[in-house]
Amino acid sequence: MTGSEAEAEKQILGRITEMINQEKDLRDSLAQDSIDQSTEHARLARLEAELDQCWDLLRQRRARVAAGQDPEETRVRSASEVEDYLS
Repeated sequence: MTGSEAEAEKQILGRITEMINQEKDLRDSLAQDSIDQSTEHARLARLEAELDQCWDLLRQRRARVAAGQDPEETRVRSASEVEDYLS
C-alpha cells in the first residue's frame, strides 16, 4: 500500500469513526429526552446509509489493492445500490 493509499484509507476510517460517534450522541440525546424518537430515527437512518457507503468504499479500495488495481478508480456508490448489495 502506498502512502497516498494509506492516507485515503485513514481518511475513510476517520469519517467512519466520526459517524459512529454521531450515532452514539444521537442515542444519548434520545435517552436524555433532548430529541424526540422520530428525529433520532430519521438522523440514524441517514447516518446508517452513509456508514454503509463508507464501508463499501473501503472494501472496494482494499479489493482493488489486493488485485493490483488502482484504488483511486473506486467511487462512492449510491445508498440504494449499497443497501441492495448488502442485503
